[in-house]
Formats: sequence, structure tokens, C-alpha cells
Amino acid sequence: MLTSHTSANGSLRTVSRRIEHSSTYSFPVEQVHAGLTTEQYWRDRIAEVGGPGATLDEVTTGPGTISVSMSQSIPAEHLPSIVAKVRSGDLVIARTETWNALDGGRASGTFTARVTGAPAEISGSQTLTSEGSGTKVQVTGKAEVKIPLIGGKIEGAIGDEVLRLIDKEQEFTQRWLGA
Repeated sequence: MLTSHTSANGSLRTVSRRIEHSSTYSFPVEQVHAGLTTEQYWRDRIAEVGGPGATLDEVTTGPGTISVSMSQSIPAEHLPSIVAKVRSGDLVIARTETWNALDGGRASGTFTARVTGAPAEISGSQTLTSEGSGTKVQVTGKAEVKIPLIGGKIEGAIGDEVLRLIDKEQEFTQRWLGA
């Protein structure tokens, strides 16, 4: 689901698009959390669905926790025309993702994605919960592009791409947990 929220910020109008997505896995919450908090999962995920030139830049683990920094790029030829009009070349995206320890069948985390050299950012939270014998991951956030007049159109394009990427990452996670 992609919804919008508009606010005023001085003379620059800032539009943000709300992002909501949920994923379900057929594995118990403990197994999903254990996978998401291992470095090997992230190495495998970036290799399979990270795209051209993707790198895993930093991984910090603790007891049941993880913080990951990665870089991904979208080749210029795959960018929506509205994005190509305001920024030439490949889009480089710096991403972070965190997961906290599992507590009572629930874990929370955060995510960010910033477009290098552009006033575009996606940020939000994620929650991992038990659902029957499986697991549900709920993602909520916002995409924000601070470009007058066309920022909202770019946010829509970015939001759509983020949702497609989340779907690919979900498919990978389901396969990886089953391996």
C-alpha cells in the first residue's frame, strides 16, 4: 500500500509517501529471526537480489541483534523517466537495516535508504511477529523527495520500486530459510 501525506516546510513544499507492506513466512518466528540476524543471510541476500555492484558494507551483530549497511545501485536504463529527467546516471542507494532481539515472539527493527547525491530518503520501522505456526513481517515507512513540483511523482516511482524490491527480498528469504 502506498499512501501520501503532505506537509509544508518553509517555502519548500515537502511531500512524503507512506509505504506499508506485510510479508508472511511459513517458518516459526524464532527461525525467521535467527536467519535475519546472521551475517551469512545478508551476504547471501546481497549476492542474489542486491543488483549490479551491490556491496555489504558493514555488519554488526550482538546477542540476537544485527545492524547492516549496504550499497545498491539501479542502472540508469532501469530508472523511471521522471527520475532520469532530474538526475543522470545510475542511482546509488545507501541502505541500513536493523533487527532487535526477539522478545516474547516479537522483534522490531528499522530501515533507511538514501539516494547518494539526491534529496531522497526512505525510512521506517519493521516488526516481526508470530502468526499461527508462521511469521509475519510488517513494514511501515515513508519515501520523501525534497524537489519542488515533481518530488511527489518521484516519490511514487521510488515507492513502487521499494515495494518490488521488498517482494524480491521476501521471496529470497523464504527460499533461504527453507534451504
